Amino acid sequence: MEITYKVNASVSVEQFIALMRSSSLGDRRPIENYDCIKGMINNSNLVITAWDDEELVGIARSVTDLHYACYLSDLAVDKKYQNKGIGKNLLVYTQKQLQQKCKLILIAAPAADSYYQHLGFTNNSRCWTLEQGKVLDKNSYAHKI
Repeated sequence: MEITYKVNASVSVEQFIALMRSSSLGDRRPIENYDCIKGMINNSNLVITAWDDEELVGIARSVTDLHYACYLSDLAVDKKYQNKGIGKNLLVYTQKQLQQKCKLILIAAPAADSYYQHLGFTNNSRCWTLEQGKVLDKNSYAHKI
């Protein structure tokens, strides 16, 4: 088995969905919503992929300015290929695309906490999320727009 890594290679929606299903991310991504998945893959500006011949076996999908912050949205490796260093390599190749002072930021699944800590990531409790469908409180604005 020889894994090839690519930067911003074309990934079809079908390939992306298949990888989500064959990894642990399928349960936490809207894989039944084709348009959403299409938007996720098409609007990421840094995508590192791992290939076994023509088969997509791993992906690190990010949105970044390349200089200050890189938000890693998905790190997925096909279950058949896990524990072979592919996930770590995807992170290494992602980091190589960034300027030296650029932070790599992600929200990990609870089961992945020890994985990221083992790699040298620091836990940050200051992350906030606004879930889909949740509307900002209009009364909390300091200024009228």
